[in-house]
Amino acid sequence: MEDATKINNGAQTLRVSVKWQKKTFPVEIDATQSPFVFKCQLYDLTGVPPERQKIMVKGGLLKDDAEWATLGVKEGQKLMMMGTADEIVKAPEKGPVFVEDLPEEEQVANLGYSAGLFNLGNTCYMNSTIQCLRSVPELKSALLEYSQSGRSNDLDQTSHLLTVATKDLFSELDKNAKPVAPMQFWMVLRKKFPQFGQLHNGSFMQQDAEECWTQLLYTLSQSLRSSNAGENLSAVKALFGVDLASRVYCQESGEESTEVESTFALKCHISQEVNHLHEGLKHALKSELEKNSPTLGRSAVYVKESRINGLPRYPALFHGVLVSTQLFL
Repeated sequence: MEDATKINNGAQTLRVSVKWQKKTFPVEIDATQSPFVFKCQLYDLTGVPPERQKIMVKGGLLKDDAEWATLGVKEGQKLMMMGTADEIVKAPEKGPVFVEDLPEEEQVANLGYSAGLFNLGNTCYMNSTIQCLRSVPELKSALLEYSQSGRSNDLDQTSHLLTVATKDLFSELDKNAKPVAPMQFWMVLRKKFPQFGQLHNGSFMQQDAEECWTQLLYTLSQSLRSSNAGENLSAVKALFGVDLASRVYCQESGEESTEVESTFALKCHISQEVNHLHEGLKHALKSELEKNSPTLGRSAVYVKESRINGLPRYPALFHGVLVSTQLFL
């Protein structure tokens, strides 16, 4: 009879057979490894996880940390195993679908992208304004509550139509994955503010995004006031209004006054002397203006120095280099 163990490629091994259900599996035991390794071999053969395997040996069930030398397992011995195999994973009825293989509309929806706007001819200033405002959920909610059929007596018809056009355009963008042509909004915007319809050599001229932003928000601030007439609050003012306190003085006459105002955007002037954002903001908060001086009886130069007195939930910042203006929210 062969020895209980023999040297095979430098390792002590035992050849045994394991019966599980109606099948018998030949297995080679590496006696230098723990029984847990042996159970992992059986898992590969039967699909029964090691923690479910019950293998009968001398002294009871085979434990993971037992020593083979003390178990009395012999070469060619037949071992019995009980245990339930893991359920065989069935192949999916449909194979994986990659995002890049989906139709364009589904790709946009899955990636969380929003629909774009067609450029109708130098209308990038308008498109950027619309997309920024559309990203504000509180403004979208206020527009949803706005009545398309009726308007307050103190609101002019074109302001009402522009508010309705903004509401409809937001809704159209939400329902579409492909780019939208904002024709109706653009027509009403030009009717309300004719400067956006200026032509040069038969083409619409490029316009300032800051002006579009300010004019549109001013219109919405009038139409989206609180329904409580006593409060007379504007949702737009709460969301975008920047409060400024200003000191206006004339060095020549010594006149000085203070004023409080609200604006819908902050400016950052960029020049060779400006290296940081706060420098550009500070530079933009100081300006010169010429107006009539009651003391001098003629026009004089006044200096206006402003400071930020309150910021809204969504402050907008425009920075300008030469004649270009970009919008940040």
